[in-house]
Amino acid sequence: MHDLVRAMSAAASGMGAQSTRLRLIGENLANVDTPGFQRKRVSFESALDTATGAETVRAGRINLSPAPARESYEPGHPLADARGIVTYSNVDPLIEIADAREAQRSYQANLTLFDQARRMYGGMLELLRR
Repeated sequence: MHDLVRAMSAAASGMGAQSTRLRLIGENLANVDTPGFQRKRVSFESALDTATGAETVRAGRINLSPAPARESYEPGHPLADARGIVTYSNVDPLIEIADAREAQRSYQANLTLFDQARRMYGGMLELLRR
């Protein structure tokens, strides 16, 4: 029984971490054309759930991507510098979409694991009631 609770705890933490990742991907995609915006990335770190003893994962630091920003020559733009260059964000929509797909698959895998452990736990409780 204790292993099932730890499995559910680990899966729930994975879903929470991937939710944070998906939120940041959404922010990045919303700011693709925002001048000066830097892509945000999240790192994951391992943690111990003291209540269950489960090894879990959580979203760690949010870092800004060091990738160079996209520059465009637009002398009439209000944010253009003296050379007529506007510096846009360093967000690549294709990378964000690929990251979102990966995060979605990871979230779904954790959800499947959580649901399976929950059903096993329910089945065990049902057996104990008999």
